[in-house]
Amino acid sequence: MNSSIESIKTTNSTTTVQTARSLRSLYFARTAFSVIWVILISVFVKTNSSITGILFIIYPAWDVIATYLDIKANPPHTSKTPQYVNMAIGILTTIGVALALQKGVPAALVVFGIWAIVTGLIQLILGLRRRKELGGQWPMIISGGQSMLAGSVFIAMAKSPTMGISNLAGYSAFGAFYFLLAAIRLSKTIKGLEKAV
Repeated sequence: MNSSIESIKTTNSTTTVQTARSLRSLYFARTAFSVIWVILISVFVKTNSSITGILFIIYPAWDVIATYLDIKANPPHTSKTPQYVNMAIGILTTIGVALALQKGVPAALVVFGIWAIVTGLIQLILGLRRRKELGGQWPMIISGGQSMLAGSVFIAMAKSPTMGISNLAGYSAFGAFYFLLAAIRLSKTIKGLEKAV
């Protein structure tokens, strides 16, 4: 009986370590993407509106891919409803941004603002839920709250596209910072879990 209990505990710990490793890799990838995106948007925003438009569309599309990878990183028994909702919102946002860009950057910034508010709320919920099992989620919790605030700023600044795009680049840069912090924090969690297995 005791050996069965120990076996279950070891299996659960191993699964948690695998989840933490997968999420850490994903967080590093998201950090790298955001840094590259900020650099590119900063370079092209004033010189090439076509590339800027493509970058606007790529941002939410990448979030859909990252959310799919987030789903794959979690154990099968874990509820993935927030991630599926986030993916659906990301797909709609990608389409919405592409359509809004035909009206101009201000319309696209409004779409980004709505998206940032909704996805920030989802990220906040996921961070709170994962905090108990994995720890190291406070950067994601703060980032989710900040995303909701940033979304409101995007909408308010939409009439000033230059300012709005600068805010969007700043939003992405802060996102990179929080994903990096979460990845580093998960590294500590992984070491602790590996010692326990």
